[in-house]
Amino acid sequence: MSYTTIKFDKKGSIGIIRLNRPERMNAVNEAMYKEIQMVLKNTKTKNDVRVLIITGSVLRKGKVTKQAFCAGADLKEHSAGKRNKTQMRKYIELAHETTRLIYKYPKPVIAAINGAARGAGVEMALNCDFIFMADTATLAFTETSLGTFVGGGVTSHLPSIVGITKAKELIYTGRVIDGKEAFEMGIALKSVPVKLLFNHAVALAKELSEKAPHSLKLAKERLQNAKLLDIKTVLKHETEAILSCMKTEDWHEGIRAFMEKRKPIYKGK
Repeated sequence: MSYTTIKFDKKGSIGIIRLNRPERMNAVNEAMYKEIQMVLKNTKTKNDVRVLIITGSVLRKGKVTKQAFCAGADLKEHSAGKRNKTQMRKYIELAHETTRLIYKYPKPVIAAINGAARGAGVEMALNCDFIFMADTATLAFTETSLGTFVGGGVTSHLPSIVGITKAKELIYTGRVIDGKEAFEMGIALKSVPVKLLFNHAVALAKELSEKAPHSLKLAKERLQNAKLLDIKTVLKHETEAILSCMKTEDWHEGIRAFMEKRKPIYKGK
């Protein structure tokens, strides 16, 4: 399938989305949101993609290389003022549906932040399961400086990661933090040199792709829902999840592999 604002390819069973508007620092527009949604919907039930990585394309001009993950919404398009109130609402809902689909994607999603991440870029990353950042990459919630507001579930996701006080500081001030500080706060799983970033993301993706898909799907669902439930309901859900796993071929394969002291080969069945 051909895309105009992203690139999608596969490395084994790892799907890779590259936001591909490097001349605009991979800023999002309607077309990009729609194309990301297409990939998410087309791959969510296909067993040949078991893990997804989202990263940014790099701008290369002569000897100059400029890294960017996603600079947020394309303010050049916003400033054109071509949207009426109904269209503005539809744009916001399109953005939110994209982040929702990332969050609810039934397989692990890894954001590899190779450069600047702002606004919508950070929102997409926070809806992934894991964030890897280059040491030199930066992220910020710049909305208060632009007279707008954070979206994509940030007011829920960020406090659960860094705590309410630190979340307020980052959102109120729009302070820019780099990969190392994001790692120290728990936002990023790792902060590494940019040349090693993608390899680190792929290494985790490969490890996850070898796990039982049904088990991972249930783990993601239950972990995301657990904070909203009481312990009795959590235990009930975990009981049903365990029983569901025991009905799969992969469960039997995991037991056999353990007994035979070999690496399991999971088929997602």
